[in-house]
Amino acid sequence: MHFLRNPATWILVAFALTLFPVSSRAQTDIAGSLYGAFGGTTTNNGTQQSPANQAGGLIELRHIANPILGFEATYSFNRANQTYTSQPGACPAFGCTISTESVSTNAHEITGDWVPSLHIANLRPFAVLGAGILLDVPVNSQATVTTIAPCIGLPCCLTCAQPVLTTTTTSTSPTQTTAKPVYAYGAGVDWGLLPHIGVRLQYRGNLYSAPNVTKLFASTNAFTHTAEPMAGVYLRF
Repeated sequence: MHFLRNPATWILVAFALTLFPVSSRAQTDIAGSLYGAFGGTTTNNGTQQSPANQAGGLIELRHIANPILGFEATYSFNRANQTYTSQPGACPAFGCTISTESVSTNAHEITGDWVPSLHIANLRPFAVLGAGILLDVPVNSQATVTTIAPCIGLPCCLTCAQPVLTTTTTSTSPTQTTAKPVYAYGAGVDWGLLPHIGVRLQYRGNLYSAPNVTKLFASTNAFTHTAEPMAGVYLRF
């Protein structure tokens, strides 16, 4: 068994795996999946940014030649509504002025991924690692801003049965499209039900800089994460 201790032996084994006959392993397929997009809140530069949890869809075109050589191109779409809230520093005794803006946004994501996998009976577990571009496109060119400020002086009513301590005003602010690099990772499994049709279950995570789709608030410029558990079907050619 001394030959197993030779590093050259393992290099040859790995090379042989890449040349393993692909007739039982090769797979080219197109798949469609539905997913939930769950993001996190970021805070920086005096702004708190909160994305809404939304549903979306993913299309994949994948080719796997052997366990090591597998690649795919993907396109996904989901609503990615953003809420921005100003975060004032130390407030005076009479309170702070706080503005909130909600922007209805659509997210379009395109990635190219490396997909290593194994083929075990009618199951194919796989991993995903890739990168691409994330476009956040506001639905409207203007968004509504709500500002709540402390009520100082007239016409405040401090002695009424229901004291008026704050004033609320609304206005509009222009929006903008942003394009950000995105890094994708994940894992899943293909379950073959018929010779050319199967179920794909996977989890994908996206890492990217929080989008700044408003011109009113300073960008948080914070790295954030979206979790996307998904399920779908694939058609193998």
